[in-house]
Amino acid sequence: MLAPDRAAARSRRERRWRFRTGEPIVPGRLALSLLGGGDRYEAYVAWDERLHILVVAKILRRHLVDDPRARAAIAAEADALERLEHPVLVRSFGAVLDGDRPHLVLEFLDGPRLSTLLRKFGPLASEQLIPLAQQLCSGLEFMAGQGWVHLDVKPRNIVMTSSPRLIDLSVARREEDARRNTRPVGTDAYMAPEQCDPARFGEIGPKADVWGLGASMFEALTGSQAFPADGKGRFPQLRTVAPPLPSKAPPVLARAIAASLVSDPASRPGAGELDEMLEPLADWSSRARRRLR
Repeated sequence: MLAPDRAAARSRRERRWRFRTGEPIVPGRLALSLLGGGDRYEAYVAWDERLHILVVAKILRRHLVDDPRARAAIAAEADALERLEHPVLVRSFGAVLDGDRPHLVLEFLDGPRLSTLLRKFGPLASEQLIPLAQQLCSGLEFMAGQGWVHLDVKPRNIVMTSSPRLIDLSVARREEDARRNTRPVGTDAYMAPEQCDPARFGEIGPKADVWGLGASMFEALTGSQAFPADGKGRFPQLRTVAPPLPSKAPPVLARAIAASLVSDPASRPGAGELDEMLEPLADWSSRARRRLR
């Protein structure tokens, strides 16, 4: 009988695919390197022989292949990706939902995540943050117009390529499904109050994504989370307000971030409205970036 720690390690190993370089995930799609993973998926950089490009294969973990709920989740994400084509949203090149290796085929983005940039180099300057926020607003406004909610907007899900990409639609939902949700959904530090406690704060809708963007903007500008864990349980955003922004932040930007972090979703701007709040800073930001070059 295996010791508990060895049994746990064996269990973790059995959950992994462990593709070798050049090994087919499916015929014509060859694994190159492990990119990352989570509880439900592994992501591999792969070479697609039909498309003749690098792609990302986001594959259901092997111990979940026969799990109906996991199968339904990957099918739902494939549906969202197929319907939501926008320059700021990660692109899909299809999905394999049958067989013993269900996976999504996504564009390979050659750039770091915003969370990585912040960890390595510190906060962004205001003039860098403003165009980033406006581009993300355009993606979120598009999603809202199509009747979808992302529900996991955070620095880790923003890839900084030549134009930013919002990735990971694994918990994205149609708005009508999000409004029926009664349990917490998302990543704790970036969840709007209505995501944390729908019964208390009301139905989940597109303005939840504005909160996630506001929390991400706060972190990008300060280098710290707006609502870090406080040792008093989950969801400090239900017990406190975000600390003030540095005085060097342009007042218009500070007001926009504060507006996006209002607890009552009815009083929070939509993504399009947030973009309009930031518009007066667009020319200033462009001039400031030119001076930095």
